Amino acid sequence: MGRYIQVEDHVKIYVEDIGEGIPVIFLHGWPANSQMFEYQYSILPKEGYRCIGMDFRGFGKSDAPWESYSFDRMADDLKAVIDELQIENAALIGFSMGGAVATRYMARHQGKGISHLALMGSATPVFTQRPDFEYNMTKEDLNAQLIIPTYEDRPKMLSQFGLKFTHHKSRAALMVWLELLCFQASNHGTIKAAESLRDEDLRADLPHINVPTVIFQGQKDKICDPKLAELTQQSIPNSRLVAFEDSGHAMMFDEQEKFNSELLLFLNQMSGGNNTLGVASHNL
Repeated sequence: MGRYIQVEDHVKIYVEDIGEGIPVIFLHGWPANSQMFEYQYSILPKEGYRCIGMDFRGFGKSDAPWESYSFDRMADDLKAVIDELQIENAALIGFSMGGAVATRYMARHQGKGISHLALMGSATPVFTQRPDFEYNMTKEDLNAQLIIPTYEDRPKMLSQFGLKFTHHKSRAALMVWLELLCFQASNHGTIKAAESLRDEDLRADLPHINVPTVIFQGQKDKICDPKLAELTQQSIPNSRLVAFEDSGHAMMFDEQEKFNSELLLFLNQMSGGNNTLGVASHNL
């Protein structure tokens, strides 16, 4: 079921709320929307999980205001959704930019309502290089590859970005579908959120995470260097890193069965369950 939740004056966030049971909140990556998790939405409710997916402001069906695309503001939007839905003891799933927002939420709002965290291809600790941080792309590269092309020809930018999204290129129809999700974003929201990815620094946020945390990382990722996952894992006490050896950035598509099995294995820790997701019965 879809609904809108007002997070501030004149800004509403679109939320999908599917199934019943233990809540699992999904935060999508740039520049897609919550529908990128549809292959989890079709499985997890059968296993007793309530799937809640929110479109960040400027993306999907959410409003696209002119200003306010910082990670602070997006974390505040998440808090408004959690408060409105009266969510407690949820698992928070953050992919790519969604992982960065999840991290900021855990620090800024003391993890309110969250008992478990999963960061996937996460844009943490820092997405762009700094004088004291030598990993991933430079700010100049991000401007040249993402921001300037969005001003000039957003469809072309999305097509080129999509080539880096997965390691395997054989699922052409899937890639077209993902590109269509990205087309649903506003041009302005796409740019402003990319600026946040370029400029924000989450190194001070990570040590504040104090819930069971798993980090999923594709080892052939061309968007978030696998080294970022190692540094993230080192900064979160008692976290665990799961490597996807045959995946690019989007391991939920490159190694779909393993992704769903590993995700359910992690979620079952919340309830003490031992369901490992029969792949044969849920093969996608």
